[in-house]
Amino acid sequence: MDRIVDIETDGRHLAALRGFLTVSEGREEVGRVPLDDIGALIVHAHGISYSNNLLVALAQRNAPLVICGPNHAPISHVLPIGGHHLQGARMRAQWEVGKPLLKQAWRRIVMSKIAMQGAVVVACGERGGAFDMLARKVRSGDPDNVEAQAARRYWPLVMGGAFRRDRDEGGANALLNYGYTVLRATVARAIVSSGLHPTMGIHHSNRANDLALADDLMEPYRPIVDCVVIGLLSRGEHTVSPEAKRVLAEAMALDMPMGADRSPVSVAVLRLAQSFAKSCESGTVDLALPDVPSPLDMRAAMSGGESP
Repeated sequence: MDRIVDIETDGRHLAALRGFLTVSEGREEVGRVPLDDIGALIVHAHGISYSNNLLVALAQRNAPLVICGPNHAPISHVLPIGGHHLQGARMRAQWEVGKPLLKQAWRRIVMSKIAMQGAVVVACGERGGAFDMLARKVRSGDPDNVEAQAARRYWPLVMGGAFRRDRDEGGANALLNYGYTVLRATVARAIVSSGLHPTMGIHHSNRANDLALADDLMEPYRPIVDCVVIGLLSRGEHTVSPEAKRVLAEAMALDMPMGADRSPVSVAVLRLAQSFAKSCESGTVDLALPDVPSPLDMRAAMSGGESP
């Protein structure tokens, strides 16, 4: 599986050498990772320097460089400009796709996300029937904002009545920030690998958002991150420690049910990006969305098991 490499120690130098990412302090090498194994490079530390050869090597492998702020949320992504042999044709199809298709695609994404939230709620020992009903209420483009209605029910059930989702807070919010950062980088890589442009979103359309499409396609998988964070909190892990980062990064290797098969999250999001690219080309919505995991699968994700 692709590896998420996180740099959190200040003053390190990152370079490419004979097929490896090398990490040095002063003139001493302190670590190395095969470049072909890297799914994303995430940097939190200060005073980091990079060789241009490393940035080229990451781009050649469609591996994003993600730079995070103090709240563990991304403030910059470095992505390659070419990642697929049909990129030009697919980007034209993506640009020309009509609003009806985008609205139908967003409907299916929101329905999938709400169903996944319901699975997390059930895994937490609560009743999830309301989420099934909410998912069925979603209309094309979600004009009634059922997504927000589900969120208002969801967070108190899985995090407690006092919880408020705030990107600038610590504790559970910081853990969620980091988990979503890993997921967003994984989705961004899948988008570039599929020949799509990450700025042209399905629903998200903030002019300053350079990864609007990633923010759209990651929505069904956010509850997987939530599930892992709930498990960390239950084990007394309330900070973005090295152990918490490891567990959240490994969430991208958790298996998702998709029809008769199971695919790791990193593979599942690639299939979703590819299916959206083909939908743009064909003019018909056919998204490869995950099946809803069982409560047993979700509880395994909370405990850090191998299958969500």
